[in-house]
Amino acid sequence: MEKVLLEITGIEYSQTHSGSYVLHLKEIHGKRHMPIVIGSFEAQAIAVELEKMSPNRPMTHDLFKPILDVFHIAVKEVIIHEFREGLFIAKITLIGEDGIPTDIDSRSSDAVAIAVRFNVPIYTTKQVINEVNNLSEGYSPSEDSSADLPDFDEDFDEEMDPEVEVKGRDIEELEAQLLEALENEDYELATKIRDEINKRKK
Repeated sequence: MEKVLLEITGIEYSQTHSGSYVLHLKEIHGKRHMPIVIGSFEAQAIAVELEKMSPNRPMTHDLFKPILDVFHIAVKEVIIHEFREGLFIAKITLIGEDGIPTDIDSRSSDAVAIAVRFNVPIYTTKQVINEVNNLSEGYSPSEDSSADLPDFDEDFDEEMDPEVEVKGRDIEELEAQLLEALENEDYELATKIRDEINKRKK
């Protein structure tokens, strides 16, 4: 199995999948992209860690680190190894004290959320990224829209997107609103405000 190292290039709200987001992955040593539609909770879990936000209470994925540390288990890597009927299938490779690797089946979004917390590499296979790029030929993830995104979905519970009034606010107001959202543990709102702040700073 030939592995391809990936990096996260962004997360944006999906224009075609209500209540969901697009996780943009790109091969580090190349130009191929691998966009994945994920649920809002999973997007929050990844974004919170990427932006080094500090939630008042640990999120579900945050619990893995102290649990694995207690049992002296390390996360080696995650790999999105299969693309089946429009769904990505991943696995998380763990190594215990005996040094023997164990693969845990996972949704790709959960695997990525774990990877960013443990600072481990994210891989796919040459076969998977080739297949995705053949199906998504002509799609450019740099566009500010996912309207042309192929239906590469995760298995997630779709939620309605909350109304967020951010267009008429300046950056200082948005930053204050971001802090308030974090204090209220409203990470979906915090993610949307953070995206708006980053867009304006560009």
